[in-house]
Amino acid sequence: MATATPKPGQYAIDALRSEITFTTKHMFGLGSVRGSFRMRGGTVSLAEPPTASRVHAVADATSFDTGNKNRDRQVLSRTLLDTATYPDIVFASDGAELDSAGAWTLRGQLTAHGVDAPLTFTVAKAEVHGDEITVQATATVDRYAHGVTKLKGMAARSLQLTATIRAHRSNGSLGPQE
Repeated sequence: MATATPKPGQYAIDALRSEITFTTKHMFGLGSVRGSFRMRGGTVSLAEPPTASRVHAVADATSFDTGNKNRDRQVLSRTLLDTATYPDIVFASDGAELDSAGAWTLRGQLTAHGVDAPLTFTVAKAEVHGDEITVQATATVDRYAHGVTKLKGMAARSLQLTATIRAHRSNGSLGPQE
């Protein structure tokens, strides 16, 4: 049974059981595109008070997948994500906040295409099962903020991300920002 309050400490992200999905538009907003990225790993540091909690998560940019090989190849190419040069997408939060509506947010920096830009995730769901936590959070990413500006009109400016992170409480130090 899930409990509401996780124990403070370090949690290692389970990359195989975590995922990032997205929706966006293409063809001048006429069509919807759904896709995903795989996680590489990271850490969730839960603190007391909870506002001092932090997340460092790494997604595999080369895993971009919409189910359309031609589109995926173009997005992965130098035209857009340039994953040969920038294989990782990294989110590092600098704290958590409880907003006036009672929702937790994680503010931080998203590094994509080699460019840092601020990003806020809103926690939609959080569960605790023993020493494991599951957090689902959403954010809107502006690709232009990361210098990914080609194919205007053909590819939308923003992506709606949903990150579902599963992490296990670790026994000891994880080392530097795994």
